[in-house]
Amino acid sequence: MTTPSAFTRLAKKASTFTGRPACFALALGIIAVWAVTGPLFKFSDTWQLVINTGTTIITFLMVFLIQNTQNRDTEAMQIKLDELIRVSRSANNALLDLEELEEKELDALRERYERMAREARDAQQARRLR
Repeated sequence: MTTPSAFTRLAKKASTFTGRPACFALALGIIAVWAVTGPLFKFSDTWQLVINTGTTIITFLMVFLIQNTQNRDTEAMQIKLDELIRVSRSANNALLDLEELEEKELDALRERYERMAREARDAQQARRLR
């Protein structure tokens, strides 16, 4: 395994931190301090701009961190699923790279598997009725 890049390390640490209750409490505390200081600053436009700008910047940066984390997690899960398909004797190895197919191809496969599931349920129901 290679050493993760600085961005990957930062993204992992940031996503771990932001997912903790302490981070939520910190954000809540910041909002509380901002709200309490409203009368001090006479609820001015600048007072409102501070929270608007801060939350916009944080949201903007979090989008990229969340997307990076989601991409890594999805790729890791896909590789694990591919390995499970690969080692299963009766598996259809043609499904290993489904994520690379076009939407129409995925729709056709989904319809095929939905049809197979309906047929299996119908057969199961027929066996019960006998």
